[in-house]
Amino acid sequence: MDRVIKKKKWNSKRILTILGITALVALIVGSFLMASGKTKLNVDAERITISEVTKGPFQMFIPVNGVVMPIETIYIPAEDGGKVEERYVDDGSMMKKGDPILRLSNPDVELNLANQETQVFNTLTQMNIQKTQADVNTVAKKNELADVTNAYNEALRAYTVDKKLFAQHAIGSQEMTTAENTYHYNLKKKELAEQILIQDSISNKEQFLQAEQYYQKMQGTLQMMRQKVADLVVRAPVDGQLTSLDADLGMNKNKGDQLGQIDVLTSYKVRVDVDEHYISQVFNGLRGFFEFADSTYNLEIRKVFTAVKTGGTFQVDMYFLGHIPKGIRRGQTLQIHLNLSDTSQAILIPKGGFYQQTGGNWIFKLSSDGKTAYRQDIQLNRQSPDYYEVVSGVKPGDKVVTSSYDNYEHIQELVINR
Repeated sequence: MDRVIKKKKWNSKRILTILGITALVALIVGSFLMASGKTKLNVDAERITISEVTKGPFQMFIPVNGVVMPIETIYIPAEDGGKVEERYVDDGSMMKKGDPILRLSNPDVELNLANQETQVFNTLTQMNIQKTQADVNTVAKKNELADVTNAYNEALRAYTVDKKLFAQHAIGSQEMTTAENTYHYNLKKKELAEQILIQDSISNKEQFLQAEQYYQKMQGTLQMMRQKVADLVVRAPVDGQLTSLDADLGMNKNKGDQLGQIDVLTSYKVRVDVDEHYISQVFNGLRGFFEFADSTYNLEIRKVFTAVKTGGTFQVDMYFLGHIPKGIRRGQTLQIHLNLSDTSQAILIPKGGFYQQTGGNWIFKLSSDGKTAYRQDIQLNRQSPDYYEVVSGVKPGDKVVTSSYDNYEHIQELVINR
C-alpha cells in the first residue's frame, strides 16, 4: 500500500540559498556603509583616554637641560712659545691675579732682548757724541761771531769819527770812502755770522729731536722685548681656578698654544642645549626656571649661539636672576623649564597619541550622552609639553578622545561600551 511522504519545508538546499542571499545583502549593506563613510567601531571605554576641553592659563615652554659653568673663562695662551722649564702650581689650584703658573724658556726671545739692549746703548752713546760735537761747533761759531762783532764795532767807531772829520774838512774823501767801505763790510759779515748761528741752533734742535724720537722708539721696542721675556713666566690674568693645564716639564709649546684656563668663580651661568626646531623662537631676554633644593630659581637668556651642532641642537647662555643656589657646582646638570611665550588664557586639549594620526586637524568628540564619539574638525595653534592650544572646533566642557587613533583612520564614529 502506497504511503504519502511529506515534503520537508526547510531542506538543506533552501537553507543554503537563504544564507547566501543574507550574506550577499550584508555585503551590499556593508559596502554601502563603507562607501558612505559612516563606519562605526565598538570600543571599550577602558581602552581609550577621554579628556575634557578646558580654558585656562597657557604658556608655551619646553624642557631643556643645562650645564652649570663659571661666569667667565679666561684662556691662557703661550705668547711666544718655548720649552716648559718649571711648573709652579697644579691643575685645579686657586689663583690670584699675577700668581706665576709656569716658566718657559725661549733662547731666540732672550737673544733678541740682548741685541736690542746693545742697540739702545749704542744709540744713546752716539747721541751723546753728536751732542758734544754740536756743542763744540756752536762754541766755535759763537767765538767767530764775537770776533766779527768786535771788528764791526771798531769799523763803526772809525766810520763815525771819520764822518765828523770829513765834515770839518780834516780828512780827504779817500779816507772817508775807506772807512765807509770797511764799516759796511763788517756789518754784512756780522749779519752773516748771526744768521749762521741761528741756522746752526735750529738744525741742532731738529737733529736732537729726531735722535730723541728714534731713541724713544728703540726704548719702546726694548720694553716690548723685556715684556716678551717676562711673559715667559706665565701668570694668572685674573683671580679664579686654574683648569685644563696642559704643560708638562720639557714640553715644547708653539706661539698661541693654549696652556690652560682660569675659571672665574665669583658667579655662574648655565649653558643650555636647545633643539634646532626652536631656533627662530629663542632670543635674548627669554626666561626660564628650575627647581633646586625645594626652591625655584629664575634664569634669563643673554647670549644665543646660532650655530647648529652635530646633534641637531644649538646653545644659549642663561644667567641667574637674583640669588644663586647655595651648593651649586661647576658641571652640574639642571633641568630647566624654558618659557617661549607669556602666559595667556586659552582653550586647551591635553596632549595625547591622537595627534600622530590626525596631525591636529580633527578629533573624536563625545556626544552629550557619552555613548558615542564622532569626528570633529579642529584647528590647533601652539603647544606645550602638556597641552595643545585650540583655535576652533571645540569649546570648554567638551569631552574628546585623546589616546592613540591606530586603526581609526577610516572610522567615522566610535560606539563606547561601558
